[in-house]
Amino acid sequence: MSQQVSHETTAADGVNRRSVLAGLAGGVASMGLLAPAATAAAAENGGRPQHDERVEALLKKMTLAEKVGQLQLVGDETTARAALADGRLGGVFSVVGAAKLNALQHLAVERTRLKIPLIFGLDVIHGYTTNFPIPLAQGASFDPAVAGADATVSAKEARGSGIHWTYAPMMDVTHEPRWGRIAEGYGEDPYLATQLAVSKVRGYQGRDYSAPDRLAACAKHFVAYGGAEGGRDYNTVDVSLQRLHNFYLPPFKASVEAGVATVMASFNTISGVPAHGNGYVLHDVLKGRYGFGGFVVSDYTGIQELILHGLAGDGADAAAAALPAGVDMEMVSTNYAEFAQRLLDQRRITRDQIDDAVRRILLVKFRLGLFDHPYVDESTEVKAPSPAALAASRQAAGRCMVLLKNDGPVLPLAKSVGSVAVVGPLGAATYDLNGTWSGLGTGASTTPPVTVVDGIKAAAPGATVTYTAGCTVDGTDTGGFAAAQQAARAADVTVVVVGETAAMSGEAAARSTIDLPGVQQQLVAAIKETGKPFVVVLVNGRPLTIPYLHDNAPAVLEAWAPGVQGGHAIADVLFGTVNPGGKLPVSFPRAVGQIPIYYNHENTGRPADPANKYTSKYLDLESGPLYEFGHGLSYTTFRIDGLRLSDTRLPARGGRIQVSVRVANTGSRAGDEVVQLYLRDPVASIVQPVRRLRGFQRVTLAAGASTAVSFTLTPDDVGFYDNTAAFRVEPGKIEVYVGNSSAATLSSSFTVV
Repeated sequence: MSQQVSHETTAADGVNRRSVLAGLAGGVASMGLLAPAATAAAAENGGRPQHDERVEALLKKMTLAEKVGQLQLVGDETTARAALADGRLGGVFSVVGAAKLNALQHLAVERTRLKIPLIFGLDVIHGYTTNFPIPLAQGASFDPAVAGADATVSAKEARGSGIHWTYAPMMDVTHEPRWGRIAEGYGEDPYLATQLAVSKVRGYQGRDYSAPDRLAACAKHFVAYGGAEGGRDYNTVDVSLQRLHNFYLPPFKASVEAGVATVMASFNTISGVPAHGNGYVLHDVLKGRYGFGGFVVSDYTGIQELILHGLAGDGADAAAAALPAGVDMEMVSTNYAEFAQRLLDQRRITRDQIDDAVRRILLVKFRLGLFDHPYVDESTEVKAPSPAALAASRQAAGRCMVLLKNDGPVLPLAKSVGSVAVVGPLGAATYDLNGTWSGLGTGASTTPPVTVVDGIKAAAPGATVTYTAGCTVDGTDTGGFAAAQQAARAADVTVVVVGETAAMSGEAAARSTIDLPGVQQQLVAAIKETGKPFVVVLVNGRPLTIPYLHDNAPAVLEAWAPGVQGGHAIADVLFGTVNPGGKLPVSFPRAVGQIPIYYNHENTGRPADPANKYTSKYLDLESGPLYEFGHGLSYTTFRIDGLRLSDTRLPARGGRIQVSVRVANTGSRAGDEVVQLYLRDPVASIVQPVRRLRGFQRVTLAAGASTAVSFTLTPDDVGFYDNTAAFRVEPGKIEVYVGNSSAATLSSSFTVV
C-alpha cells in the first residue's frame, strides 16, 4: 500500500495553507526529508543490522556473559546496580532524574570491563514534561504535524533530562473501543495510523537521533494487539494472514521504512502463537521481508509470559522460543541471562543468534552517540514546560477536538456572555485532562493541567463563572444535582463537562460498557430539565455510547484527554477563538452490543436493509454507527465538488492517477476542512472493505475562499495482500469517493489495467 506521508494541496485562491504546527517545534516542517538509509542497508543484508566496524570490534572482545548482559533491560535502580556489579546489563527503563541516570551510567562506563554505556528508556507516549493530547486525539486532528510536534517537543525534554529511548509511537489499529489502549493509538484505520506514526517517528528521531534533542523511537506493539478479543487487554488475537498484512502491519512497515530504531513485541497471541515467540512476524516479516536492522525489545515480562500462554514449559523454554523468533532484548524477566549457556550447550539457540541480538543493540547505542557522550548535562534537565512547549500543546489540543453536534447553533459562545455555569465532575479536573501515560517525566507530575473552569474564566474575563460538580465521575450519589440545577438556572449558559478519568483508559483499563460512567448522564438530564441553554464537553480516552447526548444535548464537543493546556484549549473552541476542524478517527457505536462496528468492514452477502429482515442487522438497533469515522462539524460550512480524475485507466505497473476536487468555505468565518479520499474495489479475489481511506488533507480557508486539493493514486493504493501474504494488484473497476467523512457521496471510478 502507498505509504505517502502527505499529499500536496494546491491553492487556487491564495497561498498553500499548511498546518500551523508544521514549524512549531523546530524540525517538524522538514521531517519528510528523512532518508531511511539504515533501513535500506539492512534490507540489502537480509534483515541483519548494518555493518559497523566499531560494533564488530567490540563483539570480538565480549565474553558470553557480557553479551547476554546486553540483552537485559531492568526497571529499577536497585536491580540495575546489582546487574552492573557483574557488568551484565544493557539498559534501564522507568528511572527518571538526570542525577540518578548519570550515577548508573558512571557505573556502566567506569566500572565495567568494556565500558559499554546503558540505554535509558521511558514511556514518553504523548509528552515528557509537557503533556500533549492523547494519541487517539492526535488521530482526530487528521494532521501528521500534530504528532510530529508532540514528538519533537517530547524528545527535546526527555533527552535533555537523560532519557535516550521512548516506547512510542504505539500504532495498534483497532476496531475495539472497549479496549483501554485505544487511547494510545490512532484509531480504526491503518492508513491514518500510518501517516501519524511515521510523522511521530520522524519527530522523535529527526535526521540523526544522536542529537541532544532527539530520542530513539520504538514501534509498538508488534503486532495485532488491537485485535484483542472482547477488548480485554492482553487477550487472544485470531487473525487471518491477509488481515494481518492489510490491516495491522502497514503502520509498522512504513515506520521501518522511515528508519525507526526499535520495535516492541506485543503481549497477545497471533493465530495461536504468542508474539514473543512468533518467528513468522518477528523474524520472517519484520527482520526478513521488511529488512529491519534495529533491535526488538520484549514488553514487560513478555518472554516470561510465554509460560502462562502455554508455549513454554519453563524459563529455558521461553528463552529458547523468544531469541530465535527475533526478540533481542528482554524486559524485566531474566530468562536470557539465566539460561543462555545451558541452551547453547543443548544447541537450542546459537551463538550467531546471540551475536545478532547484541549487534543490533550495540548499533543503536552507537547511533545514539552514547559511546562518545554517555552522560547528560544535569543542568539541562527539564522540570517545567517552556512557554513554547505550552503553546504547542495548546494549539495541538485545539486541532484535535471534534464538534459532534451543534444545533441552533449554540456554539461558539459569545465572549460577552454575562455568566457561565460549569457543571460536571471533570469541570475542575486537573490530571484527568492529561489522560493515560502522563506524569512519568520529571516535572510532569508537578505541572497540573489548566482546568476547564480556569480556561473559561480566562477566555471570558467579564463573565461570572461558577463551578458545581453535581456528582463524581463513577459514583451513584445524585445529591449534588439540585445545586447543579440551581447554578444552571442562574447562568446564561451551562457547560457540562463529563466523561472518564485518566485511569479509565489506557493499559489494563478495559470496560465492559462504554456509556458515561456513574450518574453523569442523569446529571446532563437534570441540566436539560432547567430549560436553560447548555453544551456538553466530553473528556475521555475512547469512543463512548452517547445516544442520549446526541438526542438531548444542543451541542456536544469531543475534547478527548487534551493535555496540560486542556482547559485553555477547550475554552478556545467553546468561544470560537479556534474553529474546530477535527474528525473522528474511530466510529462511535450506538450501543455496546454493536461492537465491533467500523467503517472499513466487508459488505457480506446480505448487507443491512431495514426493509428486509433477513439481512445483517439488529432487531432492536438502527444500523450504522452513531457518528461515523471521519465525522466532525465546524462553525462554518464547506462545499466539496468538482471531482476529476486525470485518467480513467491505471496501469497495474507504474501507473498514476491524480484525483482532484475543489473545496470552498461557504460560511461566514475561517475554518478547517479535512478532505478525505476513499477507494472501493467491488470485485476482488479477496473480498475488500466497502471503503478504504487512501488520502486526506486538512486545509484552512477564509470565509468565501476556495482551493483545489489533489491526491496521487498508484497501484499500491488499490492493491492488497492475499492469504499467502503476496501483494496483488488486480485488474478491474475501482470506485473513488471524496468528501468530509467516510459517508462521502461524491464519486467517480477508474479501471486498473
